[in-house]
Amino acid sequence: MIRPGCTLGILGGGQLGRMIAMAAAQLGLKTHIYAPEENSPAFEVATEFTIAAYEDEANLVRFAKAVDVVTYEFENVPSETAATLSAHAKLAPNAQALAVSQDRFLEKSFIAGLGIAVAPFAPVSSEAELAEALARIGRPAVLKTRRFGYDGKGQVKITPGTDPAAAWEEVGRAASILEGFVPFEREVSVVAARTAAGAFAAYDLCANEHRHHILDITRVPAGVSPETEEQAFRIAGAIAEALDYVGVVAVELFLITEDGTERLMVNEIAPRVHNSGHWTLGGARTSQFEQHVRAVCGWPLGDTARLGRVEMKNLIGHDADAWEELLAEPGAHLHLYGKTEARAGRKMGHVTRVFPEAGRTF
Repeated sequence: MIRPGCTLGILGGGQLGRMIAMAAAQLGLKTHIYAPEENSPAFEVATEFTIAAYEDEANLVRFAKAVDVVTYEFENVPSETAATLSAHAKLAPNAQALAVSQDRFLEKSFIAGLGIAVAPFAPVSSEAELAEALARIGRPAVLKTRRFGYDGKGQVKITPGTDPAAAWEEVGRAASILEGFVPFEREVSVVAARTAAGAFAAYDLCANEHRHHILDITRVPAGVSPETEEQAFRIAGAIAEALDYVGVVAVELFLITEDGTERLMVNEIAPRVHNSGHWTLGGARTSQFEQHVRAVCGWPLGDTARLGRVEMKNLIGHDADAWEELLAEPGAHLHLYGKTEARAGRKMGHVTRVFPEAGRTF
């Protein structure tokens, strides 16, 4: 059993790994970060760290043997890395969750196989296959690389006036997936956690606004009907159960409203703590980072109750320069990630604001 005083291994040294390590420390755990980048933000708050490539088998083995359980902060962990770690330590979430979420075609196929609604999709591995997929799915559509896409990278919208050949070139002729365009009202997400014993807990559904393809603001509650929110919980629970998932998972969904009726369609899943769950840090009784630590260690899950109406705003690039003003704002919870250089599109921190809500106590 993982007990306080044991060591949690974290693959990845970015802000998510940093916040997981901070939550682990509050629970009396030691942390060991493994990342290839020097000066990774998570190193500053970890008990130990290893700087080595994800393909460095000898260092991976040493890392796995030095910890009691391994988790990760990003889903693009090489399959060979996951296999090496699994052979020498408990890995949570498991390798299947990684494999499914790393490939958009496998992910869509997996979700659709559970009877959960997704956009029409087709695999694309050549310009000819793109033409066939467009003939079947129609326009507008979105061409996305099957792997390594995030924050709008690796994708291009195809409208009636778009040259398919140019779109194929824009994604670098990489193995891709064509998805039918979804006329959604807004994007929402549910962040949930599951333990190896099958205990499951979800946070309130949140509504997300993006700017330049990067999450800008998350608001909770999402402003949907209780039935729609319950549907989101069922979807997240079904996905977690089918993957035998352990840890925090985020399910991103499209909210579609037709003739006054709401329905949900899954966009993608993230097998990790998630940017849209940052509102829980200060906005819920248990943050998603503490919840993840609890889940991967096999501990009881924490209370997911929301502490009021919550708004989380990402601080992108030089937004973080306003740190002094934010610190002076009553009720604002500022979190900076320790990154030394502000660049356009780089997440430097976030601020959470919690507002009183009738019927809720603090």
